[in-house]
Amino acid sequence: MIEEKKTGKERTQPATRNEEWSDERIKAFLSLEPPEGVPADYHILLKAYRGMLPEQFTRFVPFFVEAGHDINVTLESGATFLDHLAQHRRAAPYMEILESHGARRGA
Repeated sequence: MIEEKKTGKERTQPATRNEEWSDERIKAFLSLEPPEGVPADYHILLKAYRGMLPEQFTRFVPFFVEAGHDINVTLESGATFLDHLAQHRRAAPYMEILESHGARRGA
């Protein structure tokens, strides 16, 4: 059974604002293990994108690149992570951050 999304006072988990994001917390994303069949670097970028605001993502991407991860990792289809973000209407800040570090679109 599919339920409607809860809003306002009906939400069971309160919104968290002004969270502290230390460098260690941001770097912890670099060690995430992917599910089978998903490239590790793609999975790390996806989790960071979903879990961080642009302010934290700006700090994350240099750590990602410096650790030797591939910012242009592709899926079997040839699509890069930048291609994935291009489908999201509010992803422009994330795309700009990735592009400033050499990300390109794939297929």
